[in-house]
Amino acid sequence: MKQIEPTAELRTVAQRVVWFKEPEAALADPEHFLAHVMTYGTPEDIAVARASIPREAFREVLDHAPPGVFDARSWAYWNLVIANRSPAPPMPVRAALNSIRPGL
Repeated sequence: MKQIEPTAELRTVAQRVVWFKEPEAALADPEHFLAHVMTYGTPEDIAVARASIPREAFREVLDHAPPGVFDARSWAYWNLVIANRSPAPPMPVRAALNSIRPGL
């Protein structure tokens, strides 16, 4: 995914929806940032993002969603609205710790 141009409006959105990172750091990871907007964004946040970020980027986020960000409702909504998928495919899940480090 292309980098996001860090406008003042997007910095404000980033500060709100990715509260645990500095806005510039949040915007430097476009898939993670956009997944947070799609899950936690207000209608105003989403309008700012959609005005600045191409629709295809929203689809890319769904196709390569980071596990643990989307909730079921947001996942179903965005898959329907952006990708015309109903029912939505299974949500991405985090790998189990024991599959990463056998023996734990």
